[in-house]
Amino acid sequence: MNLRSLMPLLLFAALPAAADPFAEGDTKAGKNLEDKSCRACHVSLFGGDGSKVYTRSNRIVKTPQQLLARIQTCNANTNAGLFPEDETNIAAFLNREYYKFK
Repeated sequence: MNLRSLMPLLLFAALPAAADPFAEGDTKAGKNLEDKSCRACHVSLFGGDGSKVYTRSNRIVKTPQQLLARIQTCNANTNAGLFPEDETNIAAFLNREYYKFK
């Protein structure tokens, strides 16, 4: 097989990763981390269960990159001590539940 015949296969193989910006994240771990490290602050700011931060009409996160950056900023500002893979797991969970970025 030559490179030209492999190109469609390579492009097809890349499609699932492109469809989910946080495919390497663990959504179950992300939910647990969000519950433990994020929820209390969001409840104090938005009331209820805190999810309004993700669902409000004027939310500031509009891209996958902004979502991850926001999680990183919150992690730094609150000294939550999350590792980069934790941040990715939270992003994967939030994307699945609220943002639906492709």
